[in-house]
Amino acid sequence: MGGYIVRRLLSLIPVLFVVAIVVFSIIHVTPGDPAAILLGEEASKADIDELRSKLGLDRPIYEQFGIWLLGLLSGNLGESIFLDKPVTEAFFERLAPTLSLAIIAQVIGVFLALFLGITAVKRRGTIVDQSVMGFSMLGISIPSFLLGSLLVMFFSVKLRWLPVAGYQPLTEGLWQHIKYLLLPGIVLGIIQAALITRMTRSSILDVMSGNFIKTAKAKGVKEKTIVYTHALRVAFIPILTVIGESFGGLVTGAAVIETLFNIPGVGQLIVNSISRRDYSVIQGSVLLVTVAYVFVNLIVDLLYGLVDPRVRLNKK
Repeated sequence: MGGYIVRRLLSLIPVLFVVAIVVFSIIHVTPGDPAAILLGEEASKADIDELRSKLGLDRPIYEQFGIWLLGLLSGNLGESIFLDKPVTEAFFERLAPTLSLAIIAQVIGVFLALFLGITAVKRRGTIVDQSVMGFSMLGISIPSFLLGSLLVMFFSVKLRWLPVAGYQPLTEGLWQHIKYLLLPGIVLGIIQAALITRMTRSSILDVMSGNFIKTAKAKGVKEKTIVYTHALRVAFIPILTVIGESFGGLVTGAAVIETLFNIPGVGQLIVNSISRRDYSVIQGSVLLVTVAYVFVNLIVDLLYGLVDPRVRLNKK
């Protein structure tokens, strides 16, 4: 198992290198000048050229990439032009809200998906099953900003149960922290639940056609026991895969929701940096998010062995 973990970590190196090239290239071919944005519309061309030279933006692209790559190898992701602080500091300051939002959304999504997926299996072929699949299709199709706006109008504006937007850190109290993240967590949780529900239903139905399930039914085992004790555990590996992928997607794709609900997370940091052409923050944040995504998938791979011992034996 230790060798497997080392191989997965080593495989991260070429992934990060490719990501670094792609992100660096896309950012530098996108129209917009950080120096002009920083100085404002009233700045003269001489002032802009001077600042570009000071920031090293007047150098050839390959030279800028080489300098940034050398700094990256030494653990230096650069300095933010606008925030006037190291990229790592700016990133980790924004990481806590994003992780809290992702965890709340994932808990909501997983519990909702397992409940709906198992319900659809137990009522397969009925209107309940069709309704669950309709919910799943709707959740996959609806844009997050539209769903978020609808829920804000209902729960925040009409019922006044939850805040419209904003964020309170955990130091202000657990309930205050959760209260501000609950509504955006529900939005992301519903979207995540849509995909996990479909996978839960299809995986359990595949297992239910197995011979060991037929044997259990022939012995008179209750359907509830068959579904929860036998079928769900065998079917849980593909479900766990989707859960891991969805959690990585929550960490990396919460930018729209963070912007909509004014949550100072990593997604909002990247969006703001793109609008300001803060190259170092964009490049460094995307690389760190990629590392987090790979680690989440590594943890999911290791959890396979807990769910199914045969997977653990194969990895050895």
